[in-house]
Amino acid sequence: MCVAMMNPIPRVRFAPSPTGLLHVGNARTALYNWLFARRTGGKFLLRIEDTDMERSEARHETQLIEDLEWLGMDWDEGPGEAGDPDKGDFGPYRQSERLEIYARHTDLLLAEGKAYRCFCTPEQLEAERVQAAAEHRAQVYSGRCRNLPASEVEYNLAAEKHFAVRLKIEDHPLRFHDIVRGPVEFAAEAVSDPVLVRSASGASAGFPSTTTW
Repeated sequence: MCVAMMNPIPRVRFAPSPTGLLHVGNARTALYNWLFARRTGGKFLLRIEDTDMERSEARHETQLIEDLEWLGMDWDEGPGEAGDPDKGDFGPYRQSERLEIYARHTDLLLAEGKAYRCFCTPEQLEAERVQAAAEHRAQVYSGRCRNLPASEVEYNLAAEKHFAVRLKIEDHPLRFHDIVRGPVEFAAEAVSDPVLVRSASGASAGFPSTTTW
């Protein structure tokens, strides 16, 4: 559940991926969010996570929408049906149509030093994962690209090496208030530096679907 707590009107969202049929776990998540929105007078958002270009299909999106309607769940913001305009003031509501927005914010995070380019190859990441598992350590990214010299970053970009963009997690315990569990705290190492933008070449501004760890 994603709740905009600073907004006096709660906004919660359901974000299915159109890569297959709606299953009971998806339906449960959607139902919890829908009920929360209706109980609090908030808004229920539908956002389509269709950035996996290889597996996303229009027929699956159509089926997801039809399934939600069959279950009696309507949404206040989300994609329109059959060419209709989106509902809501914060669209577009398909991830594939928001890439320019994400690119702008990614550039800002990089410029502010809050994110960094990770040039690790899938083979390097898999080797790290296997070694961590063998040593009974948490299988999280080691951060090897976190503090690369600017000269090395520029060299890799000029060589058009593929990279992902990772969020630089602050090196202190992470604390927040969970609406169900209350105060929560855990070490930053448990999260590692998550991928914000999947792998792309140094010459590409696109967001192709390439899995990174």
